[in-house]
Amino acid sequence: MEQQTDVAIVGAGPAGIAAALWCKRLGASHRLIEANVAVGGSLPSIHNPVIDYPGLPAASGMQIRDAFAAHLQLQQCDVATDSRVVSIDVAGKRLCLADGSSLFARGIILATGCSDRRLGVPGEEELLTRGEVYSAARDSARFRGRAAIVVGGGDRAAEGALLLANAGATVWWIHRSDAYRAREEFLQPALRHPGIVKLPFARITEVHGNTRMTGVSVEDKDGAIRFVAADALFVRIGVEPNSRLVRGQLAVDENGFIVTDDTCRTSADAVYAIGDVATKPPFSSIATAVGQGMIAAKQLAMRLERQQP
Repeated sequence: MEQQTDVAIVGAGPAGIAAALWCKRLGASHRLIEANVAVGGSLPSIHNPVIDYPGLPAASGMQIRDAFAAHLQLQQCDVATDSRVVSIDVAGKRLCLADGSSLFARGIILATGCSDRRLGVPGEEELLTRGEVYSAARDSARFRGRAAIVVGGGDRAAEGALLLANAGATVWWIHRSDAYRAREEFLQPALRHPGIVKLPFARITEVHGNTRMTGVSVEDKDGAIRFVAADALFVRIGVEPNSRLVRGQLAVDENGFIVTDDTCRTSADAVYAIGDVATKPPFSSIATAVGQGMIAAKQLAMRLERQQP
């Protein structure tokens, strides 16, 4: 069974939510499609206080998510959660869903976000399947007196290492070089902290443990491999854009981010990309995503209005 709408919005994080609200305001029929059982995208995974979103300071991303979700409900936007898009025909503007249905739209807004980049080593998938995924902001206290491994050289890695070490954990900080990208406010305290053991020019080759993580194998720059015992692994090596469904149909850059112009338009007619799937990490934020949602929705609404008979 195929349904129709003016605008199909894929992904209900801040960008997709803003796009839906603007479609509603501008009178464009729309469907906001989200694979998870609730809207919010990556907001629930933000455990630090949100202090920089104007007018809506919050103790966590979950509080922002709840406010955004309430706004969607208040405006009676067309939202389909627990609905996964399995393929997109960009040229035909047709989306196929996991339940066997399809949706034809006059325009598409892609707001599929990013996922954490993985190490891609043996044992990692098993660790994730067991649910051994932690937040340094939320879970640091549980590793007091225990060992944890942080991988990466950016802000998230340095801040996570600090949070864990300040909570009493022994932290092994592993990075592929000695050139750290983290801001000085995180980097210098982390480099000086007595509870953080720095392992530059190193990479993890395997994660060990059958029922729980027991440690990792680490290879140094000379090829020597050592076992490092630890209870948790925090992989903070960047993100990958969730652009798989449209690669080969839209222009993407060398890292997979969808290429857009200053109106969020992609290389395909009447297809826009917003939020983290099209915004590189240095400029990724809730505010950026919301602004892009407005721009894309306005662009499409004006375009569709001009095409009305």
